[in-house]
Parts: sequence; C-alpha cells; structure tokens
Amino acid sequence: MAHLLGAEALHLEYPTKVVFDGISLGVDEGDRIGIVGRNGDGKSSLLAMLAARLVPDSGRVTFRGGVHVGVLDQADTLDDALTVGAAVVGARTEHEWAGDARTRDVIAGLLADIPWDAGIASLSGGQRRRVSLAALLSGDDDVLFLDEPTNHLDVEAIAWLAEHLKRRWAAASGALLVVTHDRWFLDEVCTKTWEVHDRIVEPFDGGYAAYILQRVERDRQSAVIEARRQNLARKELAWLRRGPPARTSKPKFRIDAANALIADEPEIRDSVALQSLAVTRLGKDVVDLLDASVSFPPTRSGPAKDVLHDVEWRIAPGERTGILGVNGAGKSTLLGLISGDVAPTAGRVKRGKTVKVATLTQRLDELEDHLDDPVRVVIARLRTTYEFGSGSKAQELTPGQLLERMGFATAQLSTPVKDLSGGQKRRLQLLLILLEQPNVLILDEPTNDLDTDMLAAMEDLLDSWPGTLIVVSHDRYFLERVTDQQYAILSGRLRHLPGGVDEYLRLRRHERETPVRSAAAASAVPMGSGLAGADLRAAQKELAALERRLEKLEGHIAAARTSLADHDQADYVGIGAEMSRIGGLEAERDAAELRWFDLTEQLG
Repeated sequence: MAHLLGAEALHLEYPTKVVFDGISLGVDEGDRIGIVGRNGDGKSSLLAMLAARLVPDSGRVTFRGGVHVGVLDQADTLDDALTVGAAVVGARTEHEWAGDARTRDVIAGLLADIPWDAGIASLSGGQRRRVSLAALLSGDDDVLFLDEPTNHLDVEAIAWLAEHLKRRWAAASGALLVVTHDRWFLDEVCTKTWEVHDRIVEPFDGGYAAYILQRVERDRQSAVIEARRQNLARKELAWLRRGPPARTSKPKFRIDAANALIADEPEIRDSVALQSLAVTRLGKDVVDLLDASVSFPPTRSGPAKDVLHDVEWRIAPGERTGILGVNGAGKSTLLGLISGDVAPTAGRVKRGKTVKVATLTQRLDELEDHLDDPVRVVIARLRTTYEFGSGSKAQELTPGQLLERMGFATAQLSTPVKDLSGGQKRRLQLLLILLEQPNVLILDEPTNDLDTDMLAAMEDLLDSWPGTLIVVSHDRYFLERVTDQQYAILSGRLRHLPGGVDEYLRLRRHERETPVRSAAAASAVPMGSGLAGADLRAAQKELAALERRLEKLEGHIAAARTSLADHDQADYVGIGAEMSRIGGLEAERDAAELRWFDLTEQLG
C-alpha cells in the first residue's frame, strides 16, 4: 500500500514527564487506526504530533506530497457567529454541495434534526459536536485525525459515523486515526490498534477484540505486566467471546487461540449468587412503575410537554437494565421516577420498604465538599471496610484496596480531590456512592472521562455488586457488558428490546421513516400495507392475539419473580430451576414481541 505519512524517532518531554522516547510509526493507504491507552499517557499528544499541530522536541513527521489532513479536536472550535450551513459547507453555493453525494449523506446522517439556518450559539453540546463532524466529513481530506469523535453523540449517531467511516475507506484510499474510549466503535471501525504506554506506541493488528487477545498473549509472556491488569484483560476477552453473537462471529482474531486462553475463565457474573443476595438485601419488592405518566406544564420558553406515557415496569431484585433513547426522549425523567426525584402526573410509583436508591449523575456533586481533602481521607470517613460478592467468593476490602482496584496508585491516595483528573474524580465519585451501600444503583452516563482500562476496572467492580442496576449510557460496549437486558423510550413509551441495541437502531430507523399520523389514522389500516381481504383479517386477528398473549406472559414472569423472591435462599438448585423457568418465559415473550413487531410493520 502507498505510504501517506511517517514519524521518525519522535521525542516529547514536559518539565515533569517524558511522554514519548524515540518512537517511529507509519500510516499507509487504507489504514484505520484506533489509539488506546491510559489517560495521561499521551494519546492526544501523539495525534497532535502526527497531524503537525504539535512540534516534538526531537524527531520528525513527514507527509507524502499532496496529502491533505483534517483534524477533529476534542475541544469545541466552532465559531458562534456562524449558522449551521455556513459552518458545514462554508462559501459553497447550494448547487455545489447539494450535488455532492458525500455531503448529502453526511448532512442526512448527522444534521437531519438541526435547522440549516440555526445559529451555532443556539445549539446544544451534542448538536455542536455533530456540526463539527459534518464540516470535517464533508471535505476531501486524505487523512483524518479524530480526537474523541463520539463525545456527546448518542447511540444512533455513533452507529451512523462508524458505517460512514467504513464505507469511505472501503477502497483503501486515505487513512483514519482515531483516539476514543468507545470500544464498540474501535472494534467496528478500526483495522489496526496502537496502544500508548510507558513512552512507547505498541501496534496490534485488528480492532479492539483482536487487540485484547494479543494483549493477553503478551501479558502471559511478560513477567513485568502487573497481574491485575492481565486478569481484567482475560475477563474482558471472555466476555467478548461469550457475548453478543454479532461480535463473536467476526473473524477478527484467532478463535482457537481465544478459546484456549479462556478455557478456565469463569462466567463474568455468578447470576444465581447475585440474584440470591439481591433478593436477601432487597426483599421481593423493588420499584414498580404502574401506568406512570409525566407531563410538564407550559413555561415562558415553551409549551406544555408530555414526556412519558403509561409506563408499566416492575423492576426485579438483581435486575441489570440498560436504557436507550435519543436526547430529550425522557431517560432522565424515567430515572427520576425510579429514584423518587420526579413524581408521576398520572399512575403511581410503588417502592419496596427496604429500597435504598443511589444515583451516579453526570455532575460531581458528591465531591464538592471534599475538594481540599486527600483521597484516602475522603474514603475512610464513610466506612473502614466494604464487602463485595457473596458466600465463599465474598471479599472484604479496605478503602485503600478499593481505590487500588479502581486504578489509583499509592501516591494518589494522598492527592487532594481538587487535583485529580476528570477520570479519577469520576471513579472516586462511584466509590463514594457504593460505600453508602445502596441496593438500587442508577448510573447516568458513567463512562465519561474514563479510558479503556478504567472502564474494564469499573465493569469488574460492578460484576460483583449484588443489587439492582439501571444504566443510561451512549457507550454501547459498556451498556451491553454490564446489563443483561435493554429497554428504550420511544415516543414517550417504554419498550423492551429483546434484540438489544441493534433492535433499538432498527426501531429508530422505522420511526424516522414512518410519516407522522394522527391518532385516528394510526388506528386505521394504512394504504399500501400489502395486505387485503383474508390476509388482512388474519394479520389483525393474530396481532390482537399476540397482544393478549404478551400481557399474560408478563403476568406469568412477574409471578415467577415473586415466587423466586419467596424461595428458600439456601436451596440453590431450586433457585437455579426457578431462574431457568423465568428464562424460558422471557424467551417466549421475546419471540412473541418479535412477531408482534413484524406484524405491526406489515400493517403499517
């Protein structure tokens, strides 16, 4: 392949730290390179040097003649004085950019819901990020440098961006270098991975899954790699191989080698033990949302708004659920109903007597009163020990051990909270919440500011946490990794997703493509449904039967979960049988839901 750029003997040093020491790298046509590593190890600095935005202390970066470079900064660099259209297409006339297929694709994929003549200053953070991306992707650059491109993007936008980047470099023309902590995005887009660590850049073939396999192999052969980091990587590899079929079917690493490495690796969560302990701590009642609706009255800035409609959700002990939805769909309102911060305007919310809810918010409120205190002191004030797991696998950890498990070095235990990085504050915030011993934990965008290793550490900690877990996150990998089921808020209603994130994306595409109908038209059979006469009547009859069947199945599942809560907690065989029965009922419900979805699509 043709060479695009090269770096030779790069050395970068700051007054207190050597970041890189004599690294040499090359980028060829068709390369899609993901850059990973711990926060502070130099990922963004490497990107800046290769893009000729940062001059190294020694060494050089060379480009092939005529190569054009485009850069997406992590910081927002948009001019507030511009409109969306001016920021994206510049001075090009409408017939110029409208005649460009790539520009049309980018605008449709990223800006469909943003007014073309809106001022940049009026946009939200997520909208500004999409405008920045659209402006870059509409250009003709040969090499793109993307620094955290998925920040502020929702699941849909991230999926579109991944597909666009794969199509754009399918013909092995140009190159892409991306720094991101989004592991799903890395695995979906990248053909190579560079790990930045210990002043060097170590290359690996393939995306994130392939990188994890090769890293485990490297760690097994190297005595200098700490045991904890190796165990986390092995555990993550085990999940990658045993996880969603779409991930394991990709020939991104040698299956036989991976199977050999994880042959003795246990399942990431002991579901029976965690369920048993969750029931013991919570009782049979957690939080039930019964036909709950939420509306907000009109304000000076806008009219009245209906956010949630007739939400029916009985949350079970030990349930681990991910919530999906576009920005503004009502995810935060739903979390408020569960935590008690939001009251329903219709219906009711029923809470168990032993329920103790804690929420990891996107703010850092828990740390505000401790900014001048050392980390060790802040933790020790709450508890002297904390127990993780259950039975023979239970571990009693001191605050120091807990901090070490979340990636804090010994020297950092004496660091004042105000001097911690954003990722370190985020981890400390989670530990403070866990030390309060809640039995229902709500995580609202918990992955902000965390690198891939720290995300794995957080996931490992949550694997042994025996409570009910509700997660809202745009990080698809994290959501699939720590939860066992997903729900979506669509048109103000809560919907179970048997097919997970992929089903959510299908539903959102269907929602966008289906024209808005009035309530009367929605109840009628639309023209062009493709069904008529006996076929139409049969489909309508089956749909009505499925709705009745789904209602009965939900009742059977709720009753089975109540029976499980009342079961003798020492009878693990019986508990396992009950959980298998619940799994069978849930599988039957999921199949019925899929058939219901097919029929509703046929009928419009």
